[in-house]
Amino acid sequence: MKASTFVYPWDVNGDPEAPARIAALGVRQATLAAAYHSTRALTPRHPRHRIVTAEHAAVLYPTDDRWKGRELRPYPAGDWAPGDAYGEAAAALADAGLEVHTWVVLAHNSRLGAEHPDTSVVNAYGDRYPWAPCIAQPATRAYLVDLAAEAAVRPGARGTELESLGWYGLQHLHAHDKTGGVPLDDAGMYLMALCFCPTCKEGYGDQGLDADELAAAVRAALEPLWQGAVADEGWAGVEKQLGEANAAATRAWRDETARTLQESAVRAVRAAAPDGFQILLHADPVTYHVGANPGVDPEHILSVADGVVVPCAGGPGLLTPFAGQGRTGSVIAANFGVVSGMGGSPGTLASDAARARELGATEIRLYHAGLASDGDLVAVREGLAAL
Repeated sequence: MKASTFVYPWDVNGDPEAPARIAALGVRQATLAAAYHSTRALTPRHPRHRIVTAEHAAVLYPTDDRWKGRELRPYPAGDWAPGDAYGEAAAALADAGLEVHTWVVLAHNSRLGAEHPDTSVVNAYGDRYPWAPCIAQPATRAYLVDLAAEAAVRPGARGTELESLGWYGLQHLHAHDKTGGVPLDDAGMYLMALCFCPTCKEGYGDQGLDADELAAAVRAALEPLWQGAVADEGWAGVEKQLGEANAAATRAWRDETARTLQESAVRAVRAAAPDGFQILLHADPVTYHVGANPGVDPEHILSVADGVVVPCAGGPGLLTPFAGQGRTGSVIAANFGVVSGMGGSPGTLASDAARARELGATEIRLYHAGLASDGDLVAVREGLAAL
């Protein structure tokens, strides 16, 4: 069962022992960040530093001329990943015998929203989410498609994993995040993710909805949640709060918007990539879910991409809807956290992976070799050896 671990360039560059240490885990592949959002990351073994602060979303390689004269364009990294940080790390990992795939974060970019606020998702209250580009806007879609193609197809890469290729919402884990005071259920998260920028208002109109009336209905539906009445009913809760017809119309607009963006991005990556290049999407099998693993229709996405990376932090149950939906050879990769301090369970990796395989997983992903402690890495080695 093929295993890959996620890695940042700063985990490798400047640490000559890192590539061999990662290869010794028993993984065949390293999924290396080429475009990533802002973060503060631990590097527990690096000889020069312990904390890396990536101040804003950035590409971790030099961009090409496709961005010349364009208002929306990727930002270069600062001193946390200077020059061709991706290329340097990729070469070192390949020299250690690892197959290198790119890891590309797309519709999650706080700096883009800060400098170009009109690109952001706007909720029913008029609040902007600067971390969440609205994927319905034509200029934003063009930016995301070109970024996907450029960041995915780096020299020597054998494939890519595209994260956040869909709707983003309230969930962000922003710096000093203080949004958990009122816990929102699944329906509440969907309602808070509905966008009311001009493009989305027009889109709702095409579905027969009055956008202003819809926004008022969303605010009314959310009011009990602010008062503490949390009852997670999933999609049934959205239908109950908005009405079945209104709920279906919002979902039709959002599902079509996400599907066509995903199709365009995969098509652009294929056009830029060599033969045999593998394209996977981080995905959730419930289409109205938002975030780093955006909702998709399993049958559709596996007819478009070569496979999916599925979050399994809450158990492997999300794998089941993807099983048997794709073409022969489709990848269904179960993504397991292996950093104990971040809620991962490296000690149960062997049994977790075995259960995932029973539910249809063909590969596993490990989050994250650079962040894990020495003890976690020992458990990962033992778990992979037992598979």
